[in-house]
Amino acid sequence: GFDLEKILAFLNSRKISCLFVIGGDGTHRGAFRIHEGCMEKGLNVAVAGIPKTIDNDVDYIDRSFGFESAVEAAQTAIRSAKTEAICNMPNGVGIVKLMGRSAGYIAAHATMSSGDVDLCLVPEVPIVLDGEKGCLPHIMRRVKEQGYAVIVVAEGAGEDVLGVSAETDESGNKKLPPIGDFMKKQVESYFKEHGDVATVKYIDPSYTVRSVPANASDSLYCMQLGQNAVHGAMAGFTGFSVGLCNNRMVYLPIPQLVSTSPRSMNPHGRTWERILAITRQPNTVVPKSL
Repeated sequence: GFDLEKILAFLNSRKISCLFVIGGDGTHRGAFRIHEGCMEKGLNVAVAGIPKTIDNDVDYIDRSFGFESAVEAAQTAIRSAKTEAICNMPNGVGIVKLMGRSAGYIAAHATMSSGDVDLCLVPEVPIVLDGEKGCLPHIMRRVKEQGYAVIVVAEGAGEDVLGVSAETDESGNKKLPPIGDFMKKQVESYFKEHGDVATVKYIDPSYTVRSVPANASDSLYCMQLGQNAVHGAMAGFTGFSVGLCNNRMVYLPIPQLVSTSPRSMNPHGRTWERILAITRQPNTVVPKSL
């Protein structure tokens, strides 16, 4: 666990003058506590953070390192789902579940990068199964039009349908509903109710999308993050994090960085509008109140 006194004692005993902390908003909150502890005890230690979250949910920065590599790796699963859907008759449907507990950035960007996805489900947008805006009638239409359909779903989607779990895993994170299995059963049942049969194949790449070598873009980004973190610490800054904002490397005060993190995708923004244009799925976003 986090023991501030032990950490400060270790930094002092080893004469550490620069501490670089890599992690998400929770890790950054811990880094800032270390920074405050060093200031209180008069320790000459520069504390610098580097944002790391595969869900891309640290606010202000354009993206976290590894995100683009994960989106790229997700293409393999989506292509496999498409192949399975095309080759399995009748009415093939491929479902891919991607990482994204409270933010659907990987699912959204993988969908936009692919161009083969007919339905994208993310935590930020309510799921409607049936009716005029239902995703199931949409999938049936797409299958009838092109002979198959591909669904991409973020792991955190569906709490509005399946409910929020009160249980937590070993890391203290709440357990997520089994949205992938749920959608597979729903598609099969919907086709059966309408006198038809769907052949549904479910693919869960899980951690494999983030367990790949960094692509060239992420490798360059990591080099820039590391260099700028060191430059900031050597220049005398502390209690800061480094990241890309509007395509420029900047230093961000940790309290401001974590105050609005973790972020989520704006369901009224351009990214979701692009998803709708690509998939042609019904828009179930609740309209903004005037």
